[in-house]
Parts: sequence; structure tokens; C-alpha cells
Amino acid sequence: MDYGLRDRTAIVTGGASGIGAAAAVALAREGCDVAIVDCRAAADAAPVVREIESLGRRALVIRADVRDSEAAARGLQDVASWSGGPDILVYGAGINDDAVSWKMTLPQWDDVIAVNLTGCFHWNRAVGAVLRGRRWGRIVNIASINGLRGKFGQANYAASKGGVVALTKTLARELGAYGVTVNAVAPGLVRTPMVGSMPPEAVAASVDETLVGRMAEPEDCAAAITFLCSEPARHVTGQVLRVDGGQYL
Repeated sequence: MDYGLRDRTAIVTGGASGIGAAAAVALAREGCDVAIVDCRAAADAAPVVREIESLGRRALVIRADVRDSEAAARGLQDVASWSGGPDILVYGAGINDDAVSWKMTLPQWDDVIAVNLTGCFHWNRAVGAVLRGRRWGRIVNIASINGLRGKFGQANYAASKGGVVALTKTLARELGAYGVTVNAVAPGLVRTPMVGSMPPEAVAASVDETLVGRMAEPEDCAAAITFLCSEPARHVTGQVLRVDGGQYL
């Protein structure tokens, strides 16, 4: 299937690793040039850049803290100079810092909300304004099934991802008339560095929750993201696509 993305420009936050990296490569495979936004050094994104370039597409690395609203404005200026402006935003930046609510500190709460939700707002607002003017665009935000169902020990993470869902649906209403679709992908357990920090028994319990008997790979999420960015998905907006192997059920 032709996804109609050749020569589009995508911005992927959190694009140096995990789901973001897989999404960046998947979009490049469909013909996009990709700007990778990450708080880590450019060297950390080098493997993703090499893979994008091996597909015959261009890559730009922007080192930025998604919590900084001005960084989003500067990043957009960099992308405009590089390619003329974005057509797609994938907001994949995210962190976790788990604790039960009565032991969770205010810094733990603030940091997770700032990256996962406030950062999502900064980049959605900035890119959405550009796409509104272009009268075409795709935004895909990475939520989580735990933002839909809650999760013991993840009050901050679940609240942030629930906020991402609400933000996604609101922006879909605001931008739809301008040819811009806004959707979310809600993964379950995915083999990423974040999962690598989980206790083995917690990982096993999450796998047991799935119907397919395995955790997702980042590429499973990237496939859903790429579809939502595509021309065939032009009539899909305001949706939350769970990629969880049935874990939510």
C-alpha cells in the first residue's frame, strides 16, 4: 500500500530510542525526511540517523528539552530552514518515575507530567499552528493503556498519559477543519529501555495480561503510527489506537 508520505517532513520527539526511533525509521521507509528531537547528545541518535540515511532519506538531530516551550519554537525554525517546515509530528518523548501515591514526591509528579504531558502540549501547539496554516498535517501522540485504565504505582505516569488522550481529542476537534488529523497510539508493554528498568516479575505479569503471550516490539507501535500518518488514514482523527496484544482487555 502506498501511504502517500513521500517527500513529507516528520518531527519525532524522543526519536533517539525506543518507539520514537522505530517511528522515525518507519516514516523514512515511507519516504519522509525526519527531524529527531531528543534531550540526549547527537551521538545517541547516530544509529537512527544512519538507518534513515541508508533508506535514502535525510535526518536532522535537534537536541532539546521538551519541557521548554521556547525549545519547540527554536526546533520549528531549525526544521523550516532545513526542509521548509513539518508535515507530521510524532510526540514520543516520555519518562516514568514510579511510586505508590502516598510515597510519590512532588518532584516525581512534576517531572513526569512536565515531559509526558506539558511537553506534548508545547510541541502539539507549535506544530499544530504550522499545520493549520498549511491546511494538511498529521499529529500522532504516544499515550499508554495505563492512561486509560490506571496502574498501581503510576499515578503520575497514568495521569500524564490520560492527559495526552484528552489533549489529542481536543486538538482533533480544533484542527480537523484545517485538514489536520490528530490521533494517539496507546501501547501496552513494549520492549524499550523504560521496560528494561522494570522488575522481572512485573514484566512477566504484564506479559501474562496479553492475549498474544508476548510484549510488543517498538516496530509494532511504529506500524500503527505510520498508518495514522498516512493518506489512507485521512478520515481517522481523534482516535486512540491501542497496540497492546489485548493487554487492556
